[in-house]
Amino acid sequence: MNKWKMGKWLVLMAVLLGMVSGCGGHSESANAQKPSPTKKGEGEVIRIGYQKYGTLNMLKARGDLEQRLKQLGYTVQWSLFPGGPQLLEAMNAGSLDFGHTGEAPPVFAQAAGTPLLYVATTPPNPKAEAILVRRDSPIRTVADLKGKKVALNKGSNVHYLLVQALSKAGLTLSDIRPVYLPPADARAAFEQGSVDAWVIWDPFYAAAEQTGKVRVLADGQGLVANREFFFASRSFAQKHADVVHVILEELKKVDQWANRDPKGVATFLAPELGIDEAALEVASKRRTYGLESITNEVIAQQQTIADQFYQLGLLPKKIDVNEAVWREAK
Repeated sequence: MNKWKMGKWLVLMAVLLGMVSGCGGHSESANAQKPSPTKKGEGEVIRIGYQKYGTLNMLKARGDLEQRLKQLGYTVQWSLFPGGPQLLEAMNAGSLDFGHTGEAPPVFAQAAGTPLLYVATTPPNPKAEAILVRRDSPIRTVADLKGKKVALNKGSNVHYLLVQALSKAGLTLSDIRPVYLPPADARAAFEQGSVDAWVIWDPFYAAAEQTGKVRVLADGQGLVANREFFFASRSFAQKHADVVHVILEELKKVDQWANRDPKGVATFLAPELGIDEAALEVASKRRTYGLESITNEVIAQQQTIADQFYQLGLLPKKIDVNEAVWREAK
């Protein structure tokens, strides 16, 4: 082969080798740049606050939500709180994404600037909270509470029950001596005789009844609706509307089961809560489970509570409940 042919052949081989190398290099680069598939919530933690009893507690105990969210890449972190005010304080501090309380706590929380959004509620359950006195107490009516020490969790749903009951009896909070304590401490004070009455909700109410040592001075019938509300922090609801929907869907499933089987609810929750099964069955039977939307009627009821607390000087400023209702972007 002459030199000219040899040179031409070498040039051709170099071009061919370059093309092969170039194709291989391009394919390898494309593979390297292509992101590996990940789940939407990969590595994110959903922080949920709950109280003893209530649908969220049942959802936690069943473990269904964790399984559902795990498919989307999320994990769930649960935190127990003694009452609604404490739970919403945590949300205000930025350490909770979702939680539940009664009627009054969100009113106080909104006035304090907590970035909460109402996302759902339950049917009214006025029988599930009450004002209790010891069985041998000389106190026979709400009017007899004048000048007496009454234990309650400040800013909780029973705070509103007490206000309403006193008003019906011609009294105000200034006519009694409120002692603000969380449920466990309030029960101890009540049983030791350090306070004259105790305003409390289920299942603590039912557990106290089971001792046979208390009388019900008044419950919420004719006085309050006593709804349970579910909340998301504003930033969480805006970023994770899909997760909010998943939580609500799972809550609906729990509600359907609880309405069908109150005894099963009691059996299931007794070891979880450390509360007697008989007491839990009583609490479950006098509650209507279900999930409802935040309607104009519900907003109006909450606004009435807010306005009343403001008039009593318990809120630092007036609030507009409507501003804290979740409305998804269209």
